[in-house]
Amino acid sequence: MARQGIETAGAADQAQTSQEQQFLRLMSHEMRTPLNGVIGMLGLLQRTRLDGAQRAYLESARSSAEHLLGLVNDLLDYARLEAGKLEFDAAPVDLESLVRGVAELLSPRAHEKGLEIVWSVAPDAVDIVADEGRLRQVLFNLAGNAVKFTESGGVSITVERVNGAASRPKLAFIIDDTGPGVPVEARKRIFEEFGHVDASDASRFGGAGLGLAVVAKLATAMKGSVSVGDRPAGPGARFRFEAAFPAVKGADRGQPLAGHAVAVVTPDPFVQAAAAAQIAASGGKVAPDAAVVLMDHAARAAGCGLAARPAHGRGIILLKPSERDLIARYKGAGFHGYLIKPLRRASLAERVLAAAGAMTLKPGLPPPPPADDDRVALTRFSGTRVLLVEDNPVGSLLAATLLRREGCAVETAASGYEAVDAMKRARYDLVFMDMRMPGMDGPSAARAIRAAGDQTPIIALTAHAFAEDRRTCLEAGMDDHLVKPLELETLRTSLARWTNRAERAKVAAG
Repeated sequence: MARQGIETAGAADQAQTSQEQQFLRLMSHEMRTPLNGVIGMLGLLQRTRLDGAQRAYLESARSSAEHLLGLVNDLLDYARLEAGKLEFDAAPVDLESLVRGVAELLSPRAHEKGLEIVWSVAPDAVDIVADEGRLRQVLFNLAGNAVKFTESGGVSITVERVNGAASRPKLAFIIDDTGPGVPVEARKRIFEEFGHVDASDASRFGGAGLGLAVVAKLATAMKGSVSVGDRPAGPGARFRFEAAFPAVKGADRGQPLAGHAVAVVTPDPFVQAAAAAQIAASGGKVAPDAAVVLMDHAARAAGCGLAARPAHGRGIILLKPSERDLIARYKGAGFHGYLIKPLRRASLAERVLAAAGAMTLKPGLPPPPPADDDRVALTRFSGTRVLLVEDNPVGSLLAATLLRREGCAVETAASGYEAVDAMKRARYDLVFMDMRMPGMDGPSAARAIRAAGDQTPIIALTAHAFAEDRRTCLEAGMDDHLVKPLELETLRTSLARWTNRAERAKVAAG
């Protein structure tokens, strides 16, 4: 009888825990719906004419709403992890695209604080098979935490190979910052639920201390580890996530700068180190007397509007996105191109080769100018109303950022149920719908929308490019699909295709 009583009590405890977790998940979803509406409306208001005080009030309101949304997202993630219901979807991961995306997603926040944010991936850190969404979540939480607590200097995201077999390398994802660091006595506590370095951190910086607890649980779920220590090169902290992953066979990033030397002039040690790492990863080398010079706008002399053109060699100016208006002035001053920070390795190699005159040319034709960086290009889809349906907060932020960068007005939904309700309330030009969501998944939501007679184009967001996934999308009434993580060019192609009514044509299952 005693044993039966213990088992009954255990079952009751499990049932109560399950009910509590279910309630937390439900309330998290319910809170996100109005919060997304608040943030969306504030974003629309931000595009109207406002005086200085009104804009300051609006930005404070939006910052507060985003802090609250971050807390809700952390609570939801934590509830899923506690319930053991977090699923992993392994697929090939382009490490450079992953790390670059996290850095660029955080760059507006970093640049607003006067920080530099940089990234690099070591040549021997090969592409891997992993759940890209969960890996991005780890990096985003760690790097976002670094940006939050750093008041001056910068944040660096690097990937190195530490050991492991060729078929299963062990990688280290390292986030360095120049913030206050983490005292030894707090280094374990900050990875615990509601843990902070100092009790005042919650009120000073926002958040409940769940972000790093989520990272710790995700690291354990990926059979890895996460730790924090002092930054070796000076004041600040170093967060380190290590795990082994299967390698992607045959992946090769190329060595476009083989045989080329590049000089780097910048006052910032993070920018210097990241540029040098990207040059080396491209097969080039850094030399002070090189024929091509990367010149940071931040290296200009005090009181000067522009940095001086290199005395020898061809200059490429490094600018933040907010400094895009200086591009024409620098070209007029004799610079041979520009790069936007945080730097992209592929763009760096392309600009260096163009400046060096080493681009592959057809006989009799002038060298084509490198394409403008999309971070400074004019928006192409201004006013396009998009409903983005994605339950993963980091994936949602990534997709929404890309869409808004193209000029779209984006409303978000975190589930199929929210998507169906949103389609009843408002009209959209396009819907991007995640395939796998708890409760009502993407195909079920698409069927419900079509059953109501709504023919708005619906684009599925899928983790795989398998024919079965495409067929499932189309059979559910969707019109097309995009494979995650979203690439800018494929996103632009999809926007152009499905916002042009004359060219709409449902894709074949293939």
